[in-house]
Order: sequence, then structure tokens, then C-alpha cells
Amino acid sequence: MRVILLGAPGSGKGSLAGLIGAAYGFPKISTGDLLRDAAREKTPLGLQAAAQLGKGGLVDDAVVLGLLRERLARPDCRAGYILDGYPRNLAQAKDLETLDDGRREIVFLIETREAVVIERLSSRRICSACQAVFNVVTKKPSREGICDVCGGRLVQRNDDRDEVIAERMKTHRQKTEPLISFYQGRGILHRVDGNGRLEEIFSAVRPVLDAEIRVAEAFGKRP
Repeated sequence: MRVILLGAPGSGKGSLAGLIGAAYGFPKISTGDLLRDAAREKTPLGLQAAAQLGKGGLVDDAVVLGLLRERLARPDCRAGYILDGYPRNLAQAKDLETLDDGRREIVFLIETREAVVIERLSSRRICSACQAVFNVVTKKPSREGICDVCGGRLVQRNDDRDEVIAERMKTHRQKTEPLISFYQGRGILHRVDGNGRLEEIFSAVRPVLDAEIRVAEAFGKRP
């Protein structure tokens, strides 16, 4: 099974992916993590990505697709996996189908009010060393400004500031609308209320996933 999570920045996709992964044994795959790992390890694709980022540009789709191809070839992805942050546009969605054709697919659109997104993002803090995520309202570190995981310094990302979030939301809507129409047309899009607590969002997602897995098993297909 391929689980795709769509939603605005701050909608809780990453945290939800973690809960789904823990419950079903599916690895969470973030293209951001893949890029950082490849750049740190200086793999051929990582060097390409670092070069593009170093010039102030975005990493092109071909490099991201190559990293994803390598990740999906690992044994832990055989039963299923969760994509957080990919696809971001219609071209990537079609590339993904070509890359892993025949995989049963389910898409969750986490719908979150803009006021909720702004509150979440403006309260988010990231560890400058290990990238662990905290929230000064809902997930405070044990020591203010210090990461519980590695002891690194917690910082606020520049694009998590109030004045930037509204523009990020606008850009997100423009890029996501074609994806929503694409997956909705295929009958695999499920809308989920993302305004509540993480546990409530997961409770809404879980029955849908369970039903999809039962159907796959009944027809003797891989999830």
C-alpha cells in the first residue's frame, strides 16, 4: 500500500505519518529527509542535490525521483510505505505511478483552517542539530530552547514566522488543487478534519486504512 498525505504546512502530516507507521509497520518517507541524508552521505544524487541547492534553486524532479527510487527499493517498503511531502505537483504524481506501478494507493487530504495552521507553525521549533520538532504550546521541550533528543539548540524556521505563513498557504493551495482533482477523479482521495488533536485525526484515518487492507487481502493483491 502506498499512503499519500496531502495538507498544508502545519497540518500535521509528519506526525500523522509517524502514527500510521507505528501502527502498520510502514516506513515514513520524507523527500526532505532523503535529500538531507543523500547530501550528508555525498552520494551521486546527493551531490547533485547539494549543487542545485547551493545555487539557490530547487532540487529538480529528476533528482528527487532518483532518490525516491533508491528508497523504495529497500525491503522495508515491500508491504507499504507513507509519503510525506511527495508528490507536490501533478507531474510528480504521474512520475510516482510510473516508478511504482500496480501499488494499491490511498490519499488523505488533511484539511486544516488557516488560523490553526498559523498557530501551529508560529509555535513550532526545530532542533538545529538533529531536526527534531517541538512546539512551545503542545510539545514543549524539557528545557526551554534545548532539544530533548540531542541537546541541540531549538530555532524557529524563517518560513514559520507569521508574516511568511500566509504566503506559504497561498502557494500551497495553488500547487495542491490539481493534485486534489487528480486523486479525487480516481476515487482514492479521503478528506480528513485536521483541526483537532493528532489522536483524533489518526482515529479518522485508521478505519479507512483498515478497510483498504481488507480489500487488498480479499483479492489476494499486495497492499
